[in-house]
Amino acid sequence: MYRLMIADDEALEREGLELIIRRAMPDIFRIIHAENGRTAIGLAEEQRPHIIFMDVNMPGIQGLEALKEIKARMPDAKLVLVTAYDYFAYAKEAISLGVREYIVKPAKREELVSLLRRLVEELDQEKAKREEELEIRDRMSQLMPLAENELALLLMMNKAADEDSLQLSEWLDFPLDRGLGLVIAFNDDADIGRQRAYSVIHSLVRTFGSSISSSLIDSHIAVFLRVPPDMLEADFNEQSVEYGEKLRSHAEQHLGLSTAVGIGTIREGAEGLHESYFEAVFASTLVERSGGVCRFGELKKEERDFNGGTPAAIDRAGQRSYVAAALQRIREEREQQTMGVLDKAKVYIGARFTEELSLEEVADHVHLNSFYFSKIFKQLTGETFIDYLTGLRIGKAKELIAAGEYSLKEICFLAGYKDPNYFSRVFKKVTGITPSEYRDQIH
Repeated sequence: MYRLMIADDEALEREGLELIIRRAMPDIFRIIHAENGRTAIGLAEEQRPHIIFMDVNMPGIQGLEALKEIKARMPDAKLVLVTAYDYFAYAKEAISLGVREYIVKPAKREELVSLLRRLVEELDQEKAKREEELEIRDRMSQLMPLAENELALLLMMNKAADEDSLQLSEWLDFPLDRGLGLVIAFNDDADIGRQRAYSVIHSLVRTFGSSISSSLIDSHIAVFLRVPPDMLEADFNEQSVEYGEKLRSHAEQHLGLSTAVGIGTIREGAEGLHESYFEAVFASTLVERSGGVCRFGELKKEERDFNGGTPAAIDRAGQRSYVAAALQRIREEREQQTMGVLDKAKVYIGARFTEELSLEEVADHVHLNSFYFSKIFKQLTGETFIDYLTGLRIGKAKELIAAGEYSLKEICFLAGYKDPNYFSRVFKKVTGITPSEYRDQIH
């Protein structure tokens, strides 16, 4: 129900308008009366009407002055000027206030109802648009962590140089140009919930600016930080250490666990970020038990060359297979997640393959980009979405033909096709024979 305010100093005018409206459009409006401009301003702020009928000529605060105040506070309200011919000169000023509609006293029923129906239609459309935007925002809020985790995993596995990764980085506004990897590591025996750990860390990760983070994988979370184009490396390194301290104390405060943070060196490109992540993992192992922040760049200054020689600390890290275990866990998780998406997609397709069904609709159902969904669908099933859909439809058609209860034209529609000729061509392409030939063979 929409709120409609009628502002007019003549009670008979207000009551007459209300009577017409209630008879022509019952149960659509809650009517609010205002006998002058001052009252209209107060009631508008209190009741927030969707539509306002404002008489131009009222004692005290005039109609246009009241509309100006109301418009400033309620820019989305539909404003309707109520005027007599003598006051039509006010129209120009009214238009400047955003008033696009007017009615002339005495109001004719047909014009009044037509105007209100048009305004209600506008309100309905605006409401639908807002709901759609809210739904999109809600879905985006759900998808963004998934997209972040996906890109972080690709960087960790050194597989972030393909088109899918570039699309993700663009969507997340995280260019893969120049940055570093950071790792928050928990004790292996720590009892920590995956979702809780991610929520605690991610709440602070977003405060750093351009950054993404992974889920909790094998007792550690990976964070990738981008260097702002106008920042010096020395300043960014200092900032990253301060940020690592904040992450560590934040995690310990909210999770009650000793936490180690390792920070890699600044590198360029997707492969560089992957290498920086490895450096961060190694740095985190040096302070894992005691807790603290370790920057790989400082280790190099102490002649701990990660690329040359093999210090005992690196040997121990290798023996523990810290990174290897994490990457294996990532691969397993990705396979599970992908298969879960595929199973969900197959169920959806299986329930709707006889209807009009597009790849975009199925991708939307499983919350994936259509390009990415098409790619993984082909990889995991060995056939394209269209071929898979066609297979289901032709399989259904063969079952119906075998049952012998329907004509071929009826079977065409029941199998999900609208054009019998097209159905016949597709059937022959798949089976090598026409539907009628197939029927003759089995009957």
